[in-house]
Amino acid sequence: MQQGKIELLKSNINKKFVGKENVTENVIIALLAGGHVLIEDVPGVGKTTLAKSLACSIDGVFSRIQLTPDTLPSDIVGTSMYSAKNEEFQVVKGPIFCNIMLADEINRTSPKTQSALLEAMQERQVTLDGTTYTLTEPFMVVATQNPSDQIGTYPLPEAELDRFMMKLCIGFPGREEHNRLANRFLSGELDEDIKAVITSKDVCDMKAEVKNVICKSEVVEYALSIIEKTRDVKELVYGLSPRAGLELIRASQAYAYIRGRDYVIPEDVVAMAKVCLPHRLILTTEAHISRYTGEQLIVEVLDKVKRPK
Repeated sequence: MQQGKIELLKSNINKKFVGKENVTENVIIALLAGGHVLIEDVPGVGKTTLAKSLACSIDGVFSRIQLTPDTLPSDIVGTSMYSAKNEEFQVVKGPIFCNIMLADEINRTSPKTQSALLEAMQERQVTLDGTTYTLTEPFMVVATQNPSDQIGTYPLPEAELDRFMMKLCIGFPGREEHNRLANRFLSGELDEDIKAVITSKDVCDMKAEVKNVICKSEVVEYALSIIEKTRDVKELVYGLSPRAGLELIRASQAYAYIRGRDYVIPEDVVAMAKVCLPHRLILTTEAHISRYTGEQLIVEVLDKVKRPK
C-alpha cells in the first residue's frame, strides 16, 4: 500500500483543481484501475485543468487534442508521410502516444473519428499501416463532452461509452470553493506550474497492487448480481455488458486500495456502481419521456439486490 503517495497526488492536483476532491479521487481510482474517464459538463468548470494537473503530477506525457467536426482519425492516431529525403514512408505518431490524453469536446467530432479511440482504449495499442504500436503505460484517456443537447454535438456510440470506466460531472463550485479559487487566482497560485510528486513507475506499481486486492466470492457475486439485475429493468433497451461487470470489480478494488484496505467490501461496489454504470445504460423512449436517468435506475437496482454482510 502506498497511501502517502496517493494523498500527495490528491493534494497536488487540488492545488489547481480547487474544491472537487471527490472528482479528483474518482479520476485517480480510474487511473489505478486501468480505466478511462468521460467528463460531461458545461465549459469552464476545470475539465482540462484536472487532466493536465494529473499528468504533471505523475511526471507523465500529457497530450491534448481539441476535437472538431472536421477532425480526422489520423489526427488522433497518426499517419504515414512520404519523406523525399529518405525516399520512403515514415510513421508520424499522433497525440494518442502519451500517458494522459485529453480528448476535449469528444462529442463535437464525427462518430468515425470517435471510433479511432476504441482500439487504443481497449487494447492499449494503435495500428498504423498494418503495424501495431504498443502504448506506454500508464495510459488513460480523459475525454470531455458538452451536454448532449447543446448545438453541434454528436451522441457517443454505445460501444465507445462502454469503454469508459466512469462518467463524471464536476458541477459548479460552492461559494466557499469559489472564494478559494478566486483567492488563488489573485495571488498567482493558479499560474504556477504543477510539479511531479510521484513517477509513472509509481503509478504502474500501484496498478499492480490494485490487482492483488482481495475480492471474495460473495462480493464478486454481489457485483455480478447488480449487472444481471439491469437486464430485467423494463426502462432499458438492454442490460449491462460483461465488460461493465469486470470494470465494476476492478474499480471496487481500486476504491478499496485508496482507502487503505487490501480487500473489497460491498460498500466499495455500491460506491463504484454509481459512477461506473449509469452512462452505459440505454434507456427506452418511454423512459426518456418519463425523465428517467441512468443514475436513478442504478439506485433502484442497488435497492433491489441483496447486499452481503
